[in-house]
Amino acid sequence: MQSSVTRRSFVQAMGIGAGAVAGLAAVEADGAEAAEGTLKIIGVSCSPRKGKTTAQALTICLEAVKAAGRGQIETELVELADLEIPGYVAAGVPLKPGQKDDFPVIAAKLADRQVTGIIIGTPVYFGSMTALCKAFLDRCISFRMKQFTLANKVGGVVAVGGVRNGGQELTIQGVQAALLCQEMVLVGDGRPTGHWGATVWNSGKDDISQDEFGVATLKNLGRRVAEVALKSRR
Repeated sequence: MQSSVTRRSFVQAMGIGAGAVAGLAAVEADGAEAAEGTLKIIGVSCSPRKGKTTAQALTICLEAVKAAGRGQIETELVELADLEIPGYVAAGVPLKPGQKDDFPVIAAKLADRQVTGIIIGTPVYFGSMTALCKAFLDRCISFRMKQFTLANKVGGVVAVGGVRNGGQELTIQGVQAALLCQEMVLVGDGRPTGHWGATVWNSGKDDISQDEFGVATLKNLGRRVAEVALKSRR
């Protein structure tokens, strides 16, 4: 059966319409110049609760990025909590009338060639990522359609659970599977913890400071992302 969906209509349905595509093209045109300047690592918090433990965890991780970057890396935290990211658009379903879509703005940020690393942070819900995180990763299909825009960017994952062994590693692996589909270069939390990523637990009081091991994994992940990002520019 022949499909009536054209490439143009499908791309528009993905949430990267003409304006967004033009924006991504402009970003890529400036890429060569940006590659010679300061690198940038973006942390994306996929918690529906703004400013809480996932954002706190990413902040610690990004601070470690800057410390290891020796003045050569800038960082930015992006929180999705107040944004509208309709996941169904990833299936080629057009936006509903009046439906707001903030994904193209985030997409333009991540596609910037100055951005050499992306750290995804998500709470653990029933052993997996949040619905917001899944919707965001699903929408990232637009990067694959546009010549794998995220390819070779460094990727890291932070998972925050309600207990120490609350599914953090399962959640990290789920997010990593999506990032591998983008041809990103994945790193875990480096030595001495050295596993899949940063695993943190929330004490129940929106405080991760008492989790010494988890904070260590955050710092180690940030350092590893910075190290690999710096090597990638050589």
